[in-house]
Amino acid sequence: MKNKPLTIKEYDVCIVGSGVGGGPIAYELAKAGYKVAVLEKGGWFDEQDFKKDEMLPRRSIFRSKIEDERHVLEEPNDDGSWSSDTTSEFWGGNIVGGASNFMSGYFHRLKPEDFRLLSEFGPIEGANIVDWPISYEDLEPYYTKVEQVVGVSGKVIPHPNLEPRSTKDFPFPPTAEHPIAGWFDKAATQLGFHPFPMARAVLSQPFNNRRSCEYSGYCGSYGCHSGAKGSSRAALLDDTVKTGNCDVITHAKVYHINTDEKGNASSVDYFDKNGTSHQIRAKIFSIACYSIESSRLLLSSTGPKHPNGIGNKHQQIGKNLHCCAGGTGHGIFDLTQFSEQQVSELTVRGPFFNRALQDWYFIDDKSAFDKRVKGGTIDFVFDPPSPTSEANDLKWDDNNNLVWGSALKQKIKSHFTQSKDFKFEVFCDWLPTDNCHVSLDSSEKDKWGSNVAKVKVGFHPHDLKVAQYVVDKGVEVMKQMGAKEYYGNAFTSPTSNLIAGGLRFGNDPKTSALDADCRVHGTDNLFVTDGSFMPNGGSITPTWTIYANSFRVADKIKAQLSA
Repeated sequence: MKNKPLTIKEYDVCIVGSGVGGGPIAYELAKAGYKVAVLEKGGWFDEQDFKKDEMLPRRSIFRSKIEDERHVLEEPNDDGSWSSDTTSEFWGGNIVGGASNFMSGYFHRLKPEDFRLLSEFGPIEGANIVDWPISYEDLEPYYTKVEQVVGVSGKVIPHPNLEPRSTKDFPFPPTAEHPIAGWFDKAATQLGFHPFPMARAVLSQPFNNRRSCEYSGYCGSYGCHSGAKGSSRAALLDDTVKTGNCDVITHAKVYHINTDEKGNASSVDYFDKNGTSHQIRAKIFSIACYSIESSRLLLSSTGPKHPNGIGNKHQQIGKNLHCCAGGTGHGIFDLTQFSEQQVSELTVRGPFFNRALQDWYFIDDKSAFDKRVKGGTIDFVFDPPSPTSEANDLKWDDNNNLVWGSALKQKIKSHFTQSKDFKFEVFCDWLPTDNCHVSLDSSEKDKWGSNVAKVKVGFHPHDLKVAQYVVDKGVEVMKQMGAKEYYGNAFTSPTSNLIAGGLRFGNDPKTSALDADCRVHGTDNLFVTDGSFMPNGGSITPTWTIYANSFRVADKIKAQLSA
């Protein structure tokens, strides 16, 4: 591969990455009449490419290949040492639209208190907690814009931790409700909890040339066959390209950001599918590659004004990475213990369950914690159909002995005809610490010749304590609903699809990588618009917040270009 560019093209705005951090920038700037280039490492796939095939997410069609560009992963051992011989690939989606093609679309807003984590809850030893440089009120109009432009379906129900809204309800009614939602509401209410329907970035009605949900059951981890899911491609980029002002350049691996004598970004270099180098010059650049890869790109882009990587004067690039703390739990319902009508309701396939609890978003329980602390959200869901993998798991008994013949047949029959598995997922803050960050691995390069990212993923013990507290509440609900078996576990392993931080924003360059407008400190024209900007993830999935912030930054970029 030769690094001298074969071609050089010029645009007003160049965006690296096409997911929820990049899509709104392209959409807003192209609509405003600016010439935009979007560089996407993956290919362009659409609804016809997304099949209802349970094995499809496990194939490498839509993901980076680990043999081409792995991540070196450092995790803590039980004895306090660190293991660096493990590997992982933190790729949500190597495709136009990125990981948003495969999200479940659970959409929750942050609460006002999430923006004031330090002020509201105080410091925690060993955690790098800070307040955001913006408020909930600054972001609220953009949450609303995402509802209307991307498309969010739901119903606002009053509950103790409902965040302030500028509109009374969502623009689209809730998606079809599963028959046992009423069971859940009754059980949760009996326990004194406050259940509410969960909003989804999935259309319940046709909108803007996108069909509504088909209720196939294949949603989370799968591409959407109808276009109902609010991916960056389906909701934004399809229309953006139609303006004639946006070029989406696929199979473009960006490997360096070049800077001028003032230290501002002047161009980016990328390899095409054949390994030939090209260059894009622009007035404004937006980096939205996903937290780890955005940090890696800035660290790799050294220059005369940035000898340690762009914006890294105070060693803040890659710092304060965070995953999503939490856990999971299950309720196993014995169908032989229910009436025929109840069994019929339990076994309905297709409609979403769409229920959540946030009674413990803030925990004020002196028997468990010495002060009021941030808690978590519980989302109750059904997993997508996966009969092949489920059947494969059944070939082992509780003692890890192989089961076969009649015993295996009976076990499979019982699993699929006599029980129903109901799941919950817990989302909590993963406190940023000095032991969770991104750096460059000095000994390994990817297939394009760039140093791969080394990801250290230490966690704070507080995360596990909070997560277990909330998990136990989810188990209570499963028991109250009548599950024969009920259990849950908190986890500390990094979630490869729910990572944020690494380039957090703030007012002080000594403690943050970006300013309040998500502009890299030390530059005038380089922005980061994926989840890297977040000082903390909140006790929810971060996708809606990333979308909203990207629309907010798009307004900042438009103002800068028109000045």
